Amino acid sequence: MLHNQMQAELSHGSLNCPVRPMVFFCRMISFLAVILVATGCANMGRDFADRRVLDIQIGKTTQDDLRDMFGSPWRVGIEDGKTTWTYGRYQYRLIGDSKTKDLVIHFNKDNIVSSYVFNTTDHQE
Repeated sequence: MLHNQMQAELSHGSLNCPVRPMVFFCRMISFLAVILVATGCANMGRDFADRRVLDIQIGKTTQDDLRDMFGSPWRVGIEDGKTTWTYGRYQYRLIGDSKTKDLVIHFNKDNIVSSYVFNTTDHQE
């Protein structure tokens, strides 16, 4: 008898249960969140005026000159005991093409450019 009563209550409760619409709503929100994440992108770094890269002169351009051209560097480091600056903008996408560009500058002991490397995915082959 108790078993039959519980089955009747469960059956009746499942038809009018206010939790079911909430479960459906939560599942839909979760599904939409997954879609948004899957089509989203990740951005790192700071944009910089890459058109000015060719203005850099090895043995002449100073750190102050670079700040005037590009602003403050995104990253600062040391390689072989000498200061390096990195300007970089990285846009990674799960769907579609990612876009990246970076400029790594090496300085001599007087903080004048000794070498640099510029790379980008935005090019024409």
